[in-house]
Amino acid sequence: MIRAARRLLAPTIASLALVAGLAAAPQQARAETLADALASAYEHSGLLEQNRALLRAADEGVAQALSQLRPIVSWGSELTHTFSNSKTAASNFVAVSNSGTSASLSLSAQLVVYDGGQSQLGVEIAKESVLSTRQALLSLEQQVLLRAANAYLEVRRASEFLALRQNNVRLITQELRAARDRFEVGEVTRTDVALAEARLAAARSGLAAAQGQLAQANLEYIAAVGHKPGRLSPAGGLPRLPGTADAALAVALRQHPDMLQAQKEATVADLRVMLADAALSPTLSLTGRVGHTENFGSRANNFGGSIGLSANQTIYAGGRLSSLQRQAMNNRDAARSNLHVVSHTIRQNVGIAISALQVQRASAQASDQQVRAAQLAFRGTREEATLGARTTLDVLNAEQELLDARANLISAQVDEIAAGYTLLSAMGELTAQKLNLKVRIYDPAGYYNMIKDAPAGLSEQGKSLDRVLRRIGKD
Repeated sequence: MIRAARRLLAPTIASLALVAGLAAAPQQARAETLADALASAYEHSGLLEQNRALLRAADEGVAQALSQLRPIVSWGSELTHTFSNSKTAASNFVAVSNSGTSASLSLSAQLVVYDGGQSQLGVEIAKESVLSTRQALLSLEQQVLLRAANAYLEVRRASEFLALRQNNVRLITQELRAARDRFEVGEVTRTDVALAEARLAAARSGLAAAQGQLAQANLEYIAAVGHKPGRLSPAGGLPRLPGTADAALAVALRQHPDMLQAQKEATVADLRVMLADAALSPTLSLTGRVGHTENFGSRANNFGGSIGLSANQTIYAGGRLSSLQRQAMNNRDAARSNLHVVSHTIRQNVGIAISALQVQRASAQASDQQVRAAQLAFRGTREEATLGARTTLDVLNAEQELLDARANLISAQVDEIAAGYTLLSAMGELTAQKLNLKVRIYDPAGYYNMIKDAPAGLSEQGKSLDRVLRRIGKD
């Protein structure tokens, strides 16, 4: 069972420096918060920009489908020169006759009056496909933000680990110096000095590893957030989480973008079955044409037009239409089955995230107690060693246990916050809008509203669209 987010995540990384006994870094003008990192990832993600463009491309599919319900108007022209020749057998005389030049210009229009509903179904399929693509964009947004959150937390973890390792090297250096001093006066043997030297070498190795881990975490941060990490502030809390696992699951099944996308894909599959059935219907079209023909060199000119109604229907296509029907029905069954797959995946992800959050919370509490006990044991062991009741090895072992306890506490608190964000993602709540990030939220319907009526390129709306796309391209 999950408590409120503030109570779940009360111990934050801010307490790590206090627990470790490290000096706080000097205050700077502005530290980057986790919300800042998420906002930067949202605004500078090339992956999001790519898929926003793909969404706009899907929006255009609605305009293209809608155009099938409108007349198609076209013009044509032709310039023709005709000639014929004849030759007499007696004189090889060539006579040119019946030559002339003509030009024609025509304007034609065609409108599908009836096609069994194919054009209207095409519009509905395009609209549902747009809605599905919007949900895919939201799902990708969650992935981008979760990656940024994890990158932020990993930098915090690596930074604290590095500080621990640096402190560890300083402590063991002091122990080595004390061991050498005691060796000089005969209180310890050369073995004690060698043990301290070996432990110092191991500590330096751990310090180098921590530096490498921080460098790797910084690279991941740059890739996920879009810039180098500066001074990072504590991660802070999370938005309010559901109080129970069942409540979290209900939210996820109701609003997770993967679930909504699967539902839209199932709707599209149903419509495609209907479209395959409608393809067997006859098509009735209205056509009209006007034209003018100019014959140069004569007075015979022609101007006229025609209007007609044509109907056609495929009777036999080698079994292609029946195959398309069967294919559409199989795709429909697959889309419906995918709903169950996505539902089970969401249930699993929510359950894993909740379990991880509970485990890390309990681990953080236990690690906090372990640190306090290890600190007390280390201080006591070091004092006893000065009195000769403990060996150098005892002191080094106690210091190592304290180091491990502090590292465990850091990891538990970082993993606790990471599990909280993973739960938000599993519920479909990890979006810029729901997190109230200080960014300009991308409106997925903005472009669609501009093109949903399929404006022509020469219209004022079409010109406005061109300006919008040019501005997007420059950005």
